[in-house]
Amino acid sequence: MAKDLYEVLGVGKNASEDEIKKAFRKQARELHPDVNKAADAEDRFKELNEAYDVLSDPQKRSQYDRFGSIPGAGQGGYGGGYVDLEDLFGGGFGMGDLFSSFFGGGSSRTNIRKEGRDMGVGLRLSLEEVAVGAKKEIVYDRLAPCPDCGGSGFGADGREVVCPECGGQGRVVTVQRTFLGDMQTATTCKNCGGTGKTIENPCTECDGQGRVPDRQRLTVEVPVGIRDSQQLRLSGFGEAGMQGAPAGDLIVTCRIQLHEFFERDGDNLHARANISIVQAALGAEISIGGIFEDEKVKVRIPEGCQNEQVVTVRNYGMPRFKSSARGDMHVHVNVTIPKKLTKSQRELLEALAADMGEEVAEGRSPLQKLRDVFN
Repeated sequence: MAKDLYEVLGVGKNASEDEIKKAFRKQARELHPDVNKAADAEDRFKELNEAYDVLSDPQKRSQYDRFGSIPGAGQGGYGGGYVDLEDLFGGGFGMGDLFSSFFGGGSSRTNIRKEGRDMGVGLRLSLEEVAVGAKKEIVYDRLAPCPDCGGSGFGADGREVVCPECGGQGRVVTVQRTFLGDMQTATTCKNCGGTGKTIENPCTECDGQGRVPDRQRLTVEVPVGIRDSQQLRLSGFGEAGMQGAPAGDLIVTCRIQLHEFFERDGDNLHARANISIVQAALGAEISIGGIFEDEKVKVRIPEGCQNEQVVTVRNYGMPRFKSSARGDMHVHVNVTIPKKLTKSQRELLEALAADMGEEVAEGRSPLQKLRDVFN
């Protein structure tokens, strides 16, 4: 963070979001190690990426403008803490990888795939968010439709023409003379990638691809009761297709974090509750907190309840997915034994033991207790 981030991107402090994006893409295409073989190209590209990571995020940019630094900046993680990137066509995709894919999708690539590929992210959720549903913002990098040409790949007066290299065949036939005679070999046309067509006057922003590396911000609506590892498919938010071809989907895998009090089992919840030996023997009604804010769950402890006994409270578990019903809550009872007793409490327990015909240890004198401490 030693350098001025605006200076790294080559924009003024009042630059708009679009101006920042354009400046980043322009410099990234010049500095990316795939095209720039200078010794410092990789370091400069990384520096550029970190500057864009801050200035493309409104909150980070505001903090940088105020304090001149961002805690944790330059440590990677372009998801802004919202998601774990789990790209389904490579794993851990970042902006640098997107530019590699962007350069690979140019006119020199053979067998061009025009349709966009699916992408995947893992979304972290708390159990409380799952219980009520949530709207979560995710930030991820993808090849998005080019804003200048609307995804068509055409520049001013641009149009699609027959490839001059292959004459629209998509293949180039070469003839090699050998001692056995002329040998013909057909290969995919490198100029058009086998499509048989190229663009005359392509868009200068996307080099005719119709897509550019970009950082996407998207709000995901998480339904109530979703399970861990369950996936949401968002159509058209994966990798954009080339020159208007269909985009891939974004697959969001929900990752539900462990809870400090509840353990989820399907739609049921497991919890623990402490009771005294008196409550266990005589029965009681206790109250514990539920999964919803300010929810109180009344648990009826049966007479003669044993340690680790499970008491079930119906309809106080997790809300069921796409249903108004709820699972159950299973409360695991822990009977606590007091470590110290008052004189009257001991007398009551001794009287109970005598009535039940049970032998117990005799009460120890204060002198004996003092000896126990020193021993």
